[in-house]
Amino acid sequence: MIDKKRLLSDFEGVRSNLAQRFLDPTLLDKLKDRLIAYKAQKQELEQAQEFQNKSSKLFFTHKDDPIKAQELKSALEANKAKIADLTAHTNKLEEELDGLLQSIPNLLDPITPFGKDESENVEIKKILTPKTFGFVPKEHHELAQENGWIEFERGVKIAQSRFSVLRKEGALLSRALLNFMLDHNHAAGFEIVSPPILANAKTLFGTGQLPKFAEDLFKVQEEDLYLIPTSEVSLTNLYADEILAHKELPILMTACTPCFRKEAGSAGKDTRGIIRQHQFDKVELVAITHPKESDAMQAKMLETASGILKALELPHRFVQLCSGDIGFSASNTVDIEVWLPGQNCYREISSVSNTRDFQARRAKIRYKENKKNALVHTLNGSSLAVGRTLVALMENHQEKDGSIKIPEVLWPYLPHKL
Repeated sequence: MIDKKRLLSDFEGVRSNLAQRFLDPTLLDKLKDRLIAYKAQKQELEQAQEFQNKSSKLFFTHKDDPIKAQELKSALEANKAKIADLTAHTNKLEEELDGLLQSIPNLLDPITPFGKDESENVEIKKILTPKTFGFVPKEHHELAQENGWIEFERGVKIAQSRFSVLRKEGALLSRALLNFMLDHNHAAGFEIVSPPILANAKTLFGTGQLPKFAEDLFKVQEEDLYLIPTSEVSLTNLYADEILAHKELPILMTACTPCFRKEAGSAGKDTRGIIRQHQFDKVELVAITHPKESDAMQAKMLETASGILKALELPHRFVQLCSGDIGFSASNTVDIEVWLPGQNCYREISSVSNTRDFQARRAKIRYKENKKNALVHTLNGSSLAVGRTLVALMENHQEKDGSIKIPEVLWPYLPHKL
């Protein structure tokens, strides 16, 4: 959540920042009304508490005057009842304010450009040059069917649409990719972690998936458990409700897990192939850092993810997301988009986001410095989506006869040269 103290001290500044996200202005108006009411009620409560504290000390001065002593006692009893009533009302207003705050996205960094949607994202740089083919390159779903690597119909048969089955070299390559990614990330200093793929509501609240994105989650019936949409949820919340020693920072973690998303807001998009699936494997990077180190950490995470694509000889680019395309919890996000010759365009394969203290405030992740507790900064990024990396590998390394040339860096991870 955003800082309530900042709301109290600079509401118009917060409002101006959030307006760049095209947030419903009526929601901000409601937030302002609740904030004004809360401030007024809290001030009245503090005044009543101050009166109680000061007046209680006057009993000694009236010890020889029973009438004044009784008047003071009556005033204090009445004020005590007032405090109880004000406390209940203030707490109710605070709950309403917190409920509204839960649906308010993170404040944007100055580096995040203003824009209405993904068409206004800003390219930062390109890495590697797409090769020129002497034939018309095919899309991955065509190549997959020709080589028998992915079965789409059988995936639908055993589950539903947006599920598929990897077979033969497709399954071997998927396993090779995830192991290569984990080894690469570990060499870059990220601890390999194997977390649960189920998480409770409190955990999903901590990283911002709940309550706003409940419709995108797969929930276990009659249980307070959800299938995770990303291992960012599990890794970040390992330290929820904890106070870390300053020397423990930064904490760098990587994990490969199945991820599950209903893609409720993506109906009709990428219905062919495995670009957008309900279940997919993803290797994630998560960092918990000192606030002064989070910008440098974001750069490290980007280079770590990019290093995998370089090793796989996959052209890609960095793109700064604009205010209309950035995620709920992020303060700034850089996407890595990989070149897909079959589609003749770049497609997202990673998002590296700095959430500043937004998730840390929700999950209560703090660190101690100079005997004081402060909120950490949390960052997350895909490194990488395994299925989309397989897609990029197939399309970029296809041969005229439909076969796929496998990059040498993956050979040690395969039972035999494909």
